[in-house]
Amino acid sequence: MKQDRIIQNERAPLAASLWAATANDAPDRPALHGGAEADVVVIGAGFTGLSAALHLAEAGKCVIVLEAETPGWGASGRNGGQVNPGLKADPDQTEAEHRRDIGGRMVAASAVAGDLVFGLIKKYGIDCDANRCGWVRSATSASTLAALSETGRQWRARGHAVDEIDADEMARLLGVRHYVGGLIDRRGGNLHPLNYALGLAAAAERAGAKIHGQSRVKQMNSDADSITVTTDTGSVTAGKALICTNAYTGPLADPLGQTVVPVTSVQVATEPLSDNVAHSILPEGHSPSDTRRLLVYFRKDAHGRFIMGGRGALSDKHVLDRQQALRDVALDLYPQLDDAKWRYAWGGDVALTRSHAPGLHKIAPNAMAGIGFNGRGVGMATVMGRILADWAAGCPEDALDYPVTRPQPIPFHRFRRIGLGATVALFGILDRFSP
Repeated sequence: MKQDRIIQNERAPLAASLWAATANDAPDRPALHGGAEADVVVIGAGFTGLSAALHLAEAGKCVIVLEAETPGWGASGRNGGQVNPGLKADPDQTEAEHRRDIGGRMVAASAVAGDLVFGLIKKYGIDCDANRCGWVRSATSASTLAALSETGRQWRARGHAVDEIDADEMARLLGVRHYVGGLIDRRGGNLHPLNYALGLAAAAERAGAKIHGQSRVKQMNSDADSITVTTDTGSVTAGKALICTNAYTGPLADPLGQTVVPVTSVQVATEPLSDNVAHSILPEGHSPSDTRRLLVYFRKDAHGRFIMGGRGALSDKHVLDRQQALRDVALDLYPQLDDAKWRYAWGGDVALTRSHAPGLHKIAPNAMAGIGFNGRGVGMATVMGRILADWAAGCPEDALDYPVTRPQPIPFHRFRRIGLGATVALFGILDRFSP
């Protein structure tokens, strides 16, 4: 199967992705060979880079995309497939922490992430099991319910359909009485993430973009008029470069990779459930995420497989432990899954930032990066790709919908795994005793 190569280089606990196993056919995208020229070179073919390439190609720009593996190989093709609008911070906080004009534009851009994602799917006929049923946020305690209530109030004050739901309605939507209430964000929904990425890639190519797989960028050199990026087998010289590598940035364009902490988000999934079991779980197809410190998110796919995901994995052993913990949580929520066969277990790295917000970073006069989506990459990475495309097409920095900054490394970044491990352990304890 064509998609097998997407996961062949991954360590075993991350390999058996449901999304790769059920992906649409995709053409081979051979490596770059020799020299090429473009208006814009895009590094990375996840949601960010593909969105940027599509928007630029539609605007008539000559675009070349360089991907180290294949489109959707990273977290874009291995996440939970939830379309979650908005930034992590509430709108009031975002506006308070930035100038009023740019803070307002950040909130407005994040608010329509669902519109952008589902709009692209409709416009380009992307076959990715899109379901705009809304995003449910389920509260585990009175204090977290109060926080969600305030979030909903702030979004409604800005005219958005983010409604509170009580415990009875939550039980009806989820098929289990486990939560005290929460929110339903009607702007969101869910999809098959790898097929969404493959659909963006195909749409970008139809618009004129060129995408090369197996083309890891090793070096960038810029001067006043152009930037040249080099792979093992070729190079591209362009007027501008967009770096869209997120948790997989590594040493490229140091210190960009030090602005984020990669964390492995893991998932497990069953074989298709029997009709009677499937109808008793999430009967309207929602994709909830809860308010635990080590949150979990869960849903069914279009064929009735149950999927449970969460964060916090560090080592291979920890990946396996977390995957088993997710199965245990699923059975605690839905005992009717006791006879289900758990066929898939996988994961991918998400990029966390100190501010819990993405970064739009100026790397050089003709190079910009957008990374750090903190688990909201389906929507926000698509939005960031559009913003990067605006900049590459000539929009002034101060007119963009997101503030441009220089990359600032996280202090003691080299020790991030030690600190993260301690935080994960502490959060696990707190979740058990103080939900």
